Amino acid sequence: MHDQQPPAVSVIMPVLNEERHLRTSVRHILEQEYAGELEVVIALGPSTDRTDEIAAELVREDSRVHTVPNPTGRTPAALNAAIKASRHPIVVRVDGHGMLSPNYIATAVRLLEETGAQNVGGIMHAEGENSWERAVAAAMTSKVGVGNAAFHTGGAAGPAETVYLGVFRREALEQQGGYNEEFIRAQDWELNFRIREAGGLIWFSPELLVSYRPRPNVKALAKQYKDYGRWRHVVARYHQGSINLRYLAAPTAVVAIAAGLVAGVTVTPWGLVVPAGYLAAITAGSVPAGKGLPLAARVRIPVALATMHMSWGFGFLTSPRSLAKKVIASRRPAVRAS
Repeated sequence: MHDQQPPAVSVIMPVLNEERHLRTSVRHILEQEYAGELEVVIALGPSTDRTDEIAAELVREDSRVHTVPNPTGRTPAALNAAIKASRHPIVVRVDGHGMLSPNYIATAVRLLEETGAQNVGGIMHAEGENSWERAVAAAMTSKVGVGNAAFHTGGAAGPAETVYLGVFRREALEQQGGYNEEFIRAQDWELNFRIREAGGLIWFSPELLVSYRPRPNVKALAKQYKDYGRWRHVVARYHQGSINLRYLAAPTAVVAIAAGLVAGVTVTPWGLVVPAGYLAAITAGSVPAGKGLPLAARVRIPVALATMHMSWGFGFLTSPRSLAKKVIASRRPAVRAS
């Protein structure tokens, strides 16, 4: 049994404007400590930087690397295109700014076998390269930033609602028709929900680690989290029972802070207690989150926390109901067994 060749693996990468990290990300894949056959399929969106040029170099340098076009630039469409173009029974999702730990694939394949899961995943280990990115990384890996999401903060191995990126059995992807291409964001959560509804197991393990590069400025982080909140609300509308109290914390905070500010300006200064209390809470929460970081990063953590909370909450509250209608109309398989 143990002398058998490990199953062949396809790594799929949705890529758009990733010239900064693509080469390093692919190198982390090709240098995996894995004895089985490996291929990398990069789905190229309409980048405006050197991403396509770098991808072409990678194809020339290593026969295991292939590319497919993704003219829409949308992540779920890229993932489905890469799945269709890939060949192997295990499918590993990696983003263009994700860095796999050396034994990631070998560990994931072992966990699939041990647990019988349809999808396994681990920790989204945010790592910054400057003061702002380090602050965001600290916020993204703290409970005050993201609640009790195990793939951000760590925890014991076990069944999960969703995991970061994911290592799938191909038959699970084909059974579900791949990713729903209407979900510009939250496509992972939505796919994992469907797999669980069909009786499949999603498994989280802290043994699996992917280093992640945070967004480079406040504007980019705000857009990222506004989109997360917006599309998480679409999932909640489309899949009844898929929401819990953790997801309501940020929108509740937005409403309370806005009400407090209005009351503080128009009725009584006591209304300002709510926003002041929130600022005090995230400032206090940033102290343990920033332990060991340089001062320049530590002082930016409250800004990162507030950006994440307020943007996610605002996106959730302002998510248009029309998006759910488009999603419902789109439910046709995008990936089929050949």
